[in-house]
Amino acid sequence: MKIKLMSVYVDDQEKALHFYTEVLGFQKKADFSNGPYRWLTVASPEEPEGTELQLALNTNPAAKTYQQALFAQSQPAAMFFTDDLEADYERMKARGAAFTQPPKDVTASKIAMVNDTCGNLIQLTQLMWKC
Repeated sequence: MKIKLMSVYVDDQEKALHFYTEVLGFQKKADFSNGPYRWLTVASPEEPEGTELQLALNTNPAAKTYQQALFAQSQPAAMFFTDDLEADYERMKARGAAFTQPPKDVTASKIAMVNDTCGNLIQLTQLMWKC
């Protein structure tokens, strides 16, 4: 068994596509519509056939409440891992990313938090140890 897809709710799919591709550096994987519904996913260029992230339009009231509560509590909607947090931080800042927390050392890792401009905080993590 493996994880193939996870979803993050966004308030604007086009804005989310820009952030997740142009700022984070992911690649668009799927993009098709059926009436008002748009299925939109991105994937890491390091693992293009790996796990996809669905950028789901936030029209569900329960999900919207959950998303807003996470954001208000400074909790990430998703966590992405990197081998070089400082380099990714600088690259993303140069592309206009709004970090709510710059890179900082925590137990056995470094983390940073970035606002995805679509209602979510995303945590970037660099492990300082090998599994």
